[in-house]
Amino acid sequence: MHPLPSQGSISRWGGGLRSWWPLGFSWERPAWLLVVHLQTQQEVKLRMTGMALQVVRSDGVLALYNGLSASLCRQMTYSLTRFAIYESVRDHVTTGSQGPLPFYKKVLLGSISGCIGGFVGTPADMVNVRSVCPPTHYAHALDGLYRVAREEGLKKLFSGASMAASRGMFVTVGQLSCYDQAKQLVLSTGYLADNIFTHFVASFIAVSAGFAEGGCATVLCQPLDVLKTRLMNSKGEYKGVFHCAVETAKLGPLAFYKGWGGAGVAGLGVPL
Repeated sequence: MHPLPSQGSISRWGGGLRSWWPLGFSWERPAWLLVVHLQTQQEVKLRMTGMALQVVRSDGVLALYNGLSASLCRQMTYSLTRFAIYESVRDHVTTGSQGPLPFYKKVLLGSISGCIGGFVGTPADMVNVRSVCPPTHYAHALDGLYRVAREEGLKKLFSGASMAASRGMFVTVGQLSCYDQAKQLVLSTGYLADNIFTHFVASFIAVSAGFAEGGCATVLCQPLDVLKTRLMNSKGEYKGVFHCAVETAKLGPLAFYKGWGGAGVAGLGVPL
């Protein structure tokens, strides 16, 4: 008989794989698609509801799930990378130690793993953004990666990488440290062992905190997300991050919070 995979390996890979569910088959994918449309319009012509109605009227309900393969490709690179790094390093460091990592080390580890995950996931993230923004349409994620590399160069695949890495740091610190602290709290009571039931209890606490956390994270990350989206969708309009920020600022301070409502709705799927 083949040995069962260790709990650590299940945690590392399961953490990244479970992110496919809310992205592909619930409210998060349509909400995120609308956010991209709102963030890439130069002037505020439509709000969340108006944009949703326009997409459905012009292309049908299934258009809300355009670019699904690019979404999954992004999760395979971005989420799997940050989950694997965070949990592998955490388990290695705590092996043989007298207790769990202190919170400041979890924050540091979350920042590093989120930064690397954001950078690694940038090419797929770019295709994900462009796959929902006309006039750029790709048959699937691999087609998008190939066409960008062929038509615009390999360097273009990492346009917006600094913003993606910065955003990944904020999101990973909030998401993984919240779960870790919740699990540590549950285990410290002495009533539960480290098993699957404890995981569900800690996840429930993390999800409950995530509704409040999601709003705060959206406020912090939204300007980074707007700049990231505009850089990835650009065809040479911006010379760099600073130039993109200046041009966006000309539209007013609220331009950095385009799609804020939709991002908050999509963010509710993160703790799950």
